[in-house]
Amino acid sequence: MQQSIAEAGFVQCTPIQSKTLPIAIEGQDVAGQAQTGTGKTAAFLVAMYHRLEHSPPIDIEPGPPAPRALILAPTRELAVQVHADAVVLGKHLPFKLGLAFGGTDYDKQREELAAGVDVLIGTPGRIIDFYKQRVFGLRGIQVLILDEADRMFDLGFIKDIRFVLRRLPEHEHRLNLLFSATLSHRVLELAYEHMNDPELVRIEPDKMTVDRVTQSIYFPANEEKFPLLLTLLRDRDPHRTMIFVNTRREADRLSERLQHNGIKAEALSGDVPQRKRLRMLKDFQAGQLDVLIGTDVASRGLHVPGVSHVFNYDLPQDAEDYVHRIGRTARAGATGDAISFGCEAYAISLPEIEAFIGRKIPVASFDHTALMSALPHTPSHRPPRRGPPDGRRRPGGSGGGGGPRRQARRP
Repeated sequence: MQQSIAEAGFVQCTPIQSKTLPIAIEGQDVAGQAQTGTGKTAAFLVAMYHRLEHSPPIDIEPGPPAPRALILAPTRELAVQVHADAVVLGKHLPFKLGLAFGGTDYDKQREELAAGVDVLIGTPGRIIDFYKQRVFGLRGIQVLILDEADRMFDLGFIKDIRFVLRRLPEHEHRLNLLFSATLSHRVLELAYEHMNDPELVRIEPDKMTVDRVTQSIYFPANEEKFPLLLTLLRDRDPHRTMIFVNTRREADRLSERLQHNGIKAEALSGDVPQRKRLRMLKDFQAGQLDVLIGTDVASRGLHVPGVSHVFNYDLPQDAEDYVHRIGRTARAGATGDAISFGCEAYAISLPEIEAFIGRKIPVASFDHTALMSALPHTPSHRPPRRGPPDGRRRPGGSGGGGGPRRQARRP
């Protein structure tokens, strides 16, 4: 285990790691409050592997294969990324890992899990599907991890979570680790109901990320937003940049406009097929895709290292989402830039955001005249014009002479 940790490049514990690892390694349940990008994934994976290394498997009745650890994540992308981290940290350990998430590879996942795995990582819906088919059992679980528990509630998974938890061994016979951006009343209720007197660990979630991010805000008119974005992307290295918008329609539209202007960009919309989503994330992580555009819903649970810039093309309407967005950069001790646009439509959110983060966001300026004089090429979305532009009737139309009438056509 120590060799894997060293090879992964870990040198010093983050606050959430230093506070939760000693507790979890001693076998005590933990309910931890931590934002994404603070190192919680490594914290719960190290604790999980320690438990599996130092505890014999549970003696269960014959039946379908029984994993020893279960990690539940709210999104497919998060499950895939947790699995990737688990592979790195478990490189020199004898434990077999398995993935279960919806959208793709149904038969492949089923066959892999039916062959038996030690650690099962996945989303609630697909895990329940396979469990009901008796692809695996849940009575051998020694470690349960709930990642981003608050997102489980937000995305409507709580009934599925309770279904799974009721089919595990009694909570006193397993190590239970729950992590959430906020330890709200509903999250704590879940913790106390299904965990064994968990130790509450709270890391101040907002200041850590905000303090490492260089923030700025521009105030463009609506028609200046895209030219300004394109100018800033070209002035900076757009390598591994995330852009947030408030609607799926705007994400698709912005992606098309950037592509027409020579920027490698794609939109992570909710209706993108899973195989394409994974390909996009892989290309983004590999540096083959410069810009990833998404909404808060589509981008939940994304953990992409090395994001250099985050753009709030639309200011979020919820202050907490602002912190969540800019937390895509400056991860694991790094630094990053967060650039926001306070446009006519969304600038109203700014006072609430600044009150939430406890500071004013520095205002940046630009040359309005020069920007609009260099207006970039934008694809046209207008349908072909029919008839004279001033709305006058064609010669020979109804209501006037001058020529033979044409037979009316259906539009």
